[in-house]
Amino acid sequence: MRDAPIIPMGDDPGSQPAARVASARPWQSGAGLSSVVARTLAQLARSIADHAERFLATAGFDRAPWLAVLFMGGIMAWFALPGQDYWLAAMAAAGGLAATVSILWPDTKGAFDERVNLRSALIAGGLVFALGIAVIWARSEIVGAEAIERPGVALLQGHVLEREDQPADGRIRLTLAVRDAASLQAYKVRINVPFDALAGQSAGPALAEGAVVRLRARLMPPASPMLPGAYNFARAAWFKGLAATGSAIGPVELVRPATQQGGLADIQRALSAHVRTRVEGSAGTIAAAFASGDRGSIARADEEAMRDSGLTHLLSISGLHVSAVIAAAYLAVLKLLALSPALALRVRLPVVAAAGGALAGIGYTLLTGAEVPTVRSCVAAMLVLIALVLGRDALSVRMVAVAAGFVLLLWPESAIGPSFQMSFSAVLAIIALSTSTPVRAFLAAREEPWWARIGRRVVMLFVTGMVIELALMPVVLFHFHRAGLYGALANVIAIPLVTFIAMPLIALGLLFDLVGAGGPFWWLVQYSLDLLLGIAHFTASQPGAVKLMPQIGGTAIALFAGGGLWLALWTGRARVLGLLPIAAASVLTILTPVPDILVSSDGRQVGITISGAEGDRRLLSLRDSRSNYARDNLIELAGVKGNPVPLAEWPDARCSDAFCTLVIKRGGRDWAILMARSRARVEERALASACTRADIVIAERYLPRSCRPRWLKADRRLLSETGGLSINLDRQTFDTVAEREGQHGWWRGGG
Repeated sequence: MRDAPIIPMGDDPGSQPAARVASARPWQSGAGLSSVVARTLAQLARSIADHAERFLATAGFDRAPWLAVLFMGGIMAWFALPGQDYWLAAMAAAGGLAATVSILWPDTKGAFDERVNLRSALIAGGLVFALGIAVIWARSEIVGAEAIERPGVALLQGHVLEREDQPADGRIRLTLAVRDAASLQAYKVRINVPFDALAGQSAGPALAEGAVVRLRARLMPPASPMLPGAYNFARAAWFKGLAATGSAIGPVELVRPATQQGGLADIQRALSAHVRTRVEGSAGTIAAAFASGDRGSIARADEEAMRDSGLTHLLSISGLHVSAVIAAAYLAVLKLLALSPALALRVRLPVVAAAGGALAGIGYTLLTGAEVPTVRSCVAAMLVLIALVLGRDALSVRMVAVAAGFVLLLWPESAIGPSFQMSFSAVLAIIALSTSTPVRAFLAAREEPWWARIGRRVVMLFVTGMVIELALMPVVLFHFHRAGLYGALANVIAIPLVTFIAMPLIALGLLFDLVGAGGPFWWLVQYSLDLLLGIAHFTASQPGAVKLMPQIGGTAIALFAGGGLWLALWTGRARVLGLLPIAAASVLTILTPVPDILVSSDGRQVGITISGAEGDRRLLSLRDSRSNYARDNLIELAGVKGNPVPLAEWPDARCSDAFCTLVIKRGGRDWAILMARSRARVEERALASACTRADIVIAERYLPRSCRPRWLKADRRLLSETGGLSINLDRQTFDTVAEREGQHGWWRGGG
């Protein structure tokens, strides 16, 4: 007879735990559920780490440029985060990541040897990101200058640090080192001096760097952004060490002339003047910019045409110009030395030619003012020459990363500016395109007629222009709120025209002027640059040539940047993943809302977007401003073409000497807006009654507390804290300048 099975009934203590385990359910045991979740998360983390390790192991040297990206990311984080506590937290988080990884994954023979690439990437990335924050923070503390407290008129005597001629505006611009009479504190100011304020010696070369001048000037603190997304001159002035800007009142007295003349600045001005005497009109001003970097004589209409046609990059001395000079010098030295068989047999001519090209590039950089974009391009060109001498690949992403790192170490604030972003975006786009497999196959040597070979080169030039335009468009729209749509077509003609015709002719004209025979070359320069300006004006005047866009959000531009960098820096199939953030950013850009109301930081300028009779958007302005700066800011940030319409001339508006009222329909309801147009005195009871009937009240002055609109009172009290406003009525929200500035040293409030 078989024994009956023993069923534990609780009498045997040793059997109770087993029984509980056998009968327990996962949801009846918190510890069991936690262990399941922990194991699942651990497996997921290991899987992600394994995939990342395999990806990094196959990437090879493609990983190195990301260090420059992370360094720049730390710099950008410092600008984006609001204050010191956040900067310290970001540095601690990045450093903590590196420390945690180094502790958990020690660099010893063990279980984590298979993740050596991921370990190195996390440690190096965290440290470099923290270093970026530290470098820009230190730079801000070292060079930042506290602005003057308030506008005023002062008698100044100071040393001239820099002189910039601006004939197109009828003035010169002086940067002076002065000392406050009361506190004896030294500070730096920038003064615009009209030509009619100059007389005698002060109008000549004696007024140059090193001179001492005395003048009366109207000074004001560097201006904060007029509106959210507008140009931040206060930030730029902070990193230039400027405490004030202003204009001269009355004549300028030259206390002591410049003791040393004939320096680079004097040579630059003399060269610019010489070129303008040899080439007439607008073409002469463009030629002077190419030869000396002096853009002060270019007319506003020509600057706008070059900008709207996508050709404005040609006016800034950068990679195109420096590369052309270095390439011309390299080829000239190489061909001249090759004429001597003895030298050709005994000397490595490419090395000597590279040295000649380097000297030419450095000299051109210094002659044109050694601005940050020019120095950046010169450094990149030097790296290309070194690569050629060593027999390495001259055009590589690593070269661009080294150049970017060099510039960011010296001028970390340039990372936030459009010049740095546009320059490196264009170069990365060119390298990514030229190194892609389809392009290499398209340009591969083959048996074909000469016209087919030239045709492929022309097609490639057009494709390159299109890729550059697409790469630059997010940057241009973010900073300037407008972009030329036909720039690729214009650049196909303009870039070869400048690189292979205009600039060599200018160099030959200057060379032959030494013997008085440069006339024919200057005649050709005249016609080549007239053609360039003709292309610019024709392209800019075409319907739809310019796309205006309200301020793009930070999320969209970050997605554009991340996707573009992913496309450019990786190789193989992985780079295609960069299209995902770019697509998302494009959708966000298209959905960018147009602000309904724009209010300047002082409350004087108000712009209101409405729909016109033909369905197009129009911009109404409270004041018919004579300031091009104020008008352009309102137009660009509203994304509206055409000049603003004064509110007093709009049929639906009601205006008196003191106030204007307007009712607009947004979000399914009517919004009543009351705006002060002058400081005329209004009886408080009447004002309070008008405020209660308005949803929004806007004024440049302080309004009494009895003024209580239904939603928003943007008077002097509020604007002094927030700065300019961008109001969206559909969402009933508004953006402010202050929320973008945080606690950085240059922000002093909207007032």
